Amino acid sequence: MSQNILENTNQTFVKSFNLLGLSNTLGLQIIFFLLFSLMYMLILSGNLLLILMVRLHPRLQTPMYFFLSNLSFIDICFSSTVVPKMLANTISKDRSISFWGCAFQMYFHLALGATECLILAVMAYDRYTAICKPLLYMTIMDRKLCLWLAASCWVISFCNSFILTLFTFRLPYCKSNHISHYFCEMPPLLRLSCRDIWFNEVAEYISGVLIALGSCLLIFGSYLCIALSILKTQSTKERQKAFSTCASHISVVSLYYGTVMFMHLRPRSSYSAEQDRIVSILYTIMIPMLNPIIYSIRNKDIKGSIKKTFLNKIIK
Repeated sequence: MSQNILENTNQTFVKSFNLLGLSNTLGLQIIFFLLFSLMYMLILSGNLLLILMVRLHPRLQTPMYFFLSNLSFIDICFSSTVVPKMLANTISKDRSISFWGCAFQMYFHLALGATECLILAVMAYDRYTAICKPLLYMTIMDRKLCLWLAASCWVISFCNSFILTLFTFRLPYCKSNHISHYFCEMPPLLRLSCRDIWFNEVAEYISGVLIALGSCLLIFGSYLCIALSILKTQSTKERQKAFSTCASHISVVSLYYGTVMFMHLRPRSSYSAEQDRIVSILYTIMIPMLNPIIYSIRNKDIKGSIKKTFLNKIIK
């Protein structure tokens, strides 16, 4: 009997996983490597520039830009959990990742993804307070509340990710150690287990509903109040200013929440490895790259701060 248990243990214990590369054709590997390397550099430079502008210019040190710099920092970390390994796998014959390396990658990926969801919801509340309660804005959104809201987003997300990752990596993996994905993400990883994953899927749905859908409802509620407040405003200029303030955030929310909810809240029967790979590239590379561009293009304060900083450097 003890021998059978030992055989089962050896059969189900996986020391490493094999990840999918972007392509097996040499020419395409080089193109993909150069393309995604460029996109990763844009993610780093764009988001770092945004953080730097907020730090350097006192006029940008407001609650709105505090949360925006949080979002930029999350985007840098979020992409960095996936893109470097994906690039290495694109040009390497060895596409393996250790068991614990996979666990840590999934943990930080889930944690940072959830943090972004919550931060976007907090940013919507910030816009609601600024537009609907302008006279009380700085009193309500004081430094203490901003720090508490940001810290809560990080703590809740990392605790949630720890639970999901723990449940996922306690499963026995005996079907295969080949993950049909570019990185260790929960949906494709669960399908390698030889045990019933019903409990894990329920945990994933509950987490998704509480964090992604809950945040989405908070954003919707905030913008509904904002829309009603704008409609009451007589001045066309004030309406345009309010819309301009919210437009960038609405664009980012639409892009991010659409892809995340598609990935984690759809029925098991609609699973498609090919779709998952495309959607994952959208929210781990494309959106973090576009976020600073969207906010910079539509924001006069940030554009003005960037021009001022670089003009001062040229003059000196």
